[in-house]
Amino acid sequence: MIAYLKGKITHKTPTSIVVETTGGVGYQVNISLNTYGHVEHKNEIKILTYLHVKEDAHTLYGFAEEGERSLFKLLISVSGIGPNTAQVLLSSMPSLEIRQAIISEDVVAFKKVKGVGPKTAKRMILDLKDKIIKDSGDSPLTMLPVNNTLRDEALSALVALGFQKNKVQKTLNQILKQNNEIEKVEGLIKIALKQLS
Repeated sequence: MIAYLKGKITHKTPTSIVVETTGGVGYQVNISLNTYGHVEHKNEIKILTYLHVKEDAHTLYGFAEEGERSLFKLLISVSGIGPNTAQVLLSSMPSLEIRQAIISEDVVAFKKVKGVGPKTAKRMILDLKDKIIKDSGDSPLTMLPVNNTLRDEALSALVALGFQKNKVQKTLNQILKQNNEIEKVEGLIKIALKQLS
């Protein structure tokens, strides 16, 4: 298994790059548009990889972040989703959005992804929901697509004040679900303190 490649990018397209490592060997690596966004302006790179082995081909897939690679591995474990479909998924939606859609069983979210019909989306949700919740170490509530930075800052502050993390997470998610207008962390903490006290 090739865990990562480190070297010079000698060729670059939105779907693949060639990484030349020491010794002058160039590896072609298939990438998502998300990863392309990370490498677009780079000449030197360390890219995480996954080697997909078939009878007639050995194909390298590359990822800018571990979260994307681990999601890719989960996606290709689903019957009917091959590496190419997984790459299309990761190019069409950010990793966090895919995880959130699976956890919240949002079949409609996958409508815009070429090659993923309702049946495949349902199978993906059925196969991966528990694994993704377990991997994240969080309850489904903590994966809500709300202002993550705001929530994270408030969570850190409230835990530092001695409140239980799980209780704080649930409270913050409920507040943010009901009040989309909250923009300042201080305001969020004040509301949370009222409910937690």
